[in-house]
Amino acid sequence: MRTAKFETEPFTCPSCITKIEGVVGKMDGVAETKVLFNSGKVKVTFDDGLVTAEAIAKAITGLGYPVLRHKVAA
Repeated sequence: MRTAKFETEPFTCPSCITKIEGVVGKMDGVAETKVLFNSGKVKVTFDDGLVTAEAIAKAITGLGYPVLRHKVAA
């Protein structure tokens, strides 16, 4: 399992959290998704054999929250 941190613009409403956690959390290979409301950061634990950080970033961006940058840790 790997962990990636994605940075977007700060979120404006609690439904942003529900939307991202719901969609990203259902992706194959994603074990956990945490959204930090005020900071615009999303932390995702995932199996990189099933999904890539780039695919997760694309999913977040597709929901209307452009990913400004991301970092993957071992």
